[in-house]
Amino acid sequence: MHQPVGADEAATWTTPIGGEPVRIPATIDGVREALGGDPQRLAEFEAEIGAAPADRLHLVVARWSLSTTAADEEDDAVVARLRVGDFTGCVPQAPDAGAA
Repeated sequence: MHQPVGADEAATWTTPIGGEPVRIPATIDGVREALGGDPQRLAEFEAEIGAAPADRLHLVVARWSLSTTAADEEDDAVVARLRVGDFTGCVPQAPDAGAA
């Protein structure tokens, strides 16, 4: 019998949020389950994932997976800090390295 692609792999990704490793869904079904308590967000996800080109599916899954965590709030806090000129923790770029 044919096994689905990735059936033997973990169905989650691990990413640091707030300095701690957090497991997030790495499948469309996993994101659906994580969003299940919010019908409006689930509908938005379904519309986006249904229209996503195949080569971008992983990006859509990752963004929606992260949206089920505190990652957005953490990102907003970092951006706010950078906007006021606080570059604590940033790595300076070598002058001859060019723009990132």
